[in-house]
Amino acid sequence: MQAKKRYFILLSAGSCLALLFYFGGLQFRASRSHSRRGEHSGRNGLHHPSPDHFWPRFPDALRPFVPWDQLENEDSTVHISPRQKRDANSSIYKGKKCRMESCFDFTLCKKNGFKVYVYPQQKGEKIAESYQNILAAIEGSRFYTSDPSQACLFVLSLDTLDRDQLSPQYVHNLRSKVQSLHLWNNGRNHLIFNLYSGTWPDYTEDVGFDIGQAMLAKASISTENFRPNFDVSIPLFSKDHPRTGGERGFLKFNTIPPLRKYMLVFKGKRYLTGIGSDTRNALYHVHNGEDVLLLTTCKHGKDWQKHKDSRCDRDNTEYEKYDYREMLHNATFCLVPRGRRLGSFRFLEALQAACVPVMLSNGWELPFSEVINWNQAAVIGDERLLLQIPSTIRSIHQDKILALRQQTQFLWEAYFSSVEKIVLTTLEIIQDRIFKHISRNSLIWNKHPGGLFVLPQYSSYLGDFPYYYANLGLKPPSKFTAVIHAVTPLVSQSQPVLKLLVAAAKSQYCAQIIVLWNCDKPLPAKHRWPATAVPVIVIEGENKVMSSRFLPYDNIVTDAVLSLDEDTVLSTTEVDFAFTVWQSFPERIVGYPARSHFWDNSKERWGYTSKWTNDYSMVLTGAAIYHKYYHYLYTHYLPASLKNMVDQLANCEDILMNFLVSAVTKLPPIKVTQKKQYKETMMGQTSRASRWADPDHFAQRQSCMNTFASWFGYMPLIHSQMRLDPVLFKDQVSILRKKYRDIERL
Repeated sequence: MQAKKRYFILLSAGSCLALLFYFGGLQFRASRSHSRRGEHSGRNGLHHPSPDHFWPRFPDALRPFVPWDQLENEDSTVHISPRQKRDANSSIYKGKKCRMESCFDFTLCKKNGFKVYVYPQQKGEKIAESYQNILAAIEGSRFYTSDPSQACLFVLSLDTLDRDQLSPQYVHNLRSKVQSLHLWNNGRNHLIFNLYSGTWPDYTEDVGFDIGQAMLAKASISTENFRPNFDVSIPLFSKDHPRTGGERGFLKFNTIPPLRKYMLVFKGKRYLTGIGSDTRNALYHVHNGEDVLLLTTCKHGKDWQKHKDSRCDRDNTEYEKYDYREMLHNATFCLVPRGRRLGSFRFLEALQAACVPVMLSNGWELPFSEVINWNQAAVIGDERLLLQIPSTIRSIHQDKILALRQQTQFLWEAYFSSVEKIVLTTLEIIQDRIFKHISRNSLIWNKHPGGLFVLPQYSSYLGDFPYYYANLGLKPPSKFTAVIHAVTPLVSQSQPVLKLLVAAAKSQYCAQIIVLWNCDKPLPAKHRWPATAVPVIVIEGENKVMSSRFLPYDNIVTDAVLSLDEDTVLSTTEVDFAFTVWQSFPERIVGYPARSHFWDNSKERWGYTSKWTNDYSMVLTGAAIYHKYYHYLYTHYLPASLKNMVDQLANCEDILMNFLVSAVTKLPPIKVTQKKQYKETMMGQTSRASRWADPDHFAQRQSCMNTFASWFGYMPLIHSQMRLDPVLFKDQVSILRKKYRDIERL
């Protein structure tokens, strides 16, 4: 029996070998005959074999690469599943391979720079308040242009924020409306804002129309669908989010240790089924009722009672015991789990409250992740490792917790506290992509004052800005340029402007003096100006307007600027001392004449006062030192409407500069020692005496305060009671022991 099996196996093997040799021999003979025919035709000059003949010939040739968004246009026999067909036709997948290099026309930006055009609103089209705020922020920015031929970027006036078909804000027939726009060009150089996409039950990221090659500024976008360096991830914000300004963060004091009453908190909806339910349904495992409060409720929706589980009643009771705001402001860490979509309102709420966000939303591309290092302000968790969250955050050192909390406040105030800041950050990121040679680096974006106030067009070197001397290990500048604003004709050699020029020129720190001639009379002859040890440059003011004193003149070669009104009375000693103080505070305004603001409850508006008190919030630029970068920021950051107002009134330019610097630094100016006769001396001069005493002049300044505060969206001025005096000032010691001894004699 065994022998029969062996014979059968041998017979089978032999048969297989015979068949193999037979078919292999046929193929070998065919290839040799084909080769001989090729060689024969080659010898007769009829055919030369190409390199392709030396490669095997496959029955199915490889198809050329076709992007997903072109599959529906190809006459192909390749099998595509129904899901792939849906994805190919879905707008979120169209142009998925788009990048700035392939789907953006840079030539539109080379001629006129980075300008943004907003389509005019179409009649009958409804626009939600949030989208109106976005469009208003663009139209009020320095990037806006009403001429589409000058535009580099285009923004739709059609409301694309809410693309949930169940929402009352949903705009129907958006596909045809967008395609009918004459500048659409398949979405090229267009930016689309979106907060909500998809609907119940799967909440996909499909915005419901073909975006073509347009960029998306989208909330709750996943890393899978996010196109790096093309799309921009923005935060989810509510309809009540302020358009401009916004509230400051809630971290008032750098408490050490930085721990609060609760270690970790969350209060929100619990989804019983569907997408986003897994994580929130598991939070009760971590809740301990003491320093970890993770409260959920299933009491939402019309038919929640039909689907409630055994924990619902207990969870609802616990949920009602705690006030959300109280929890938020007394917690060190705030859990930010995903909802139906990846993003959550809890994210911005935690940032503002200085509660370190603990992210539990796998696959969420965090807002502005292209430029913001979120590891400095948040804890990035994993939904699959929920039970490890408490032990993880308890292991974070107190120093690190304080640094995280401080960074939440910086990011909130720099980029997230208003719709305007969110929109401007989006535009600045896109501008950096277009002009890479002057784009901001990570240090600028992640360190005070942030990317919105550091304009790379000014300089690509961080040492040219007043905020990074310590980071770069640099010392502040050792010289200043005095800029004297002259508005009255030179008729006498005893005029205060000439005495001021001589006093400033004698300073050991003075590099040069610039006289800005804003007088209607012709420039005086050179011999009318006194001889000094430093160069004196006379510049005729542009259009003779007040704002011209803050233009970024190329003649200013030093970083420090001593700004002076022509009737200012200062000694050389006072100039020297003010400059040495400024070297310790190069980002602030340092000077002599101080003013203050207050809230007038009876009139419900801001008031302006020049009373000499121990409290001030402004140092007027008639005798102040600051960094010359603020000239550039004043000229290129502030809107033309505010500067035109200043020029028309011939007033308030000093107040506007204080608003700007305080908005950037979040700090008050610094007042230095000043003789008490200053006010009386100023009132006795000719050029501005009538203006200082004129009630209309004072009323104008009151009005300016409120106009400026309205544009900034809040009051940026900060009160201070600090005055810096020389060492031993007014001390009962020998005058010879004092460095700035002349100040006490004035």
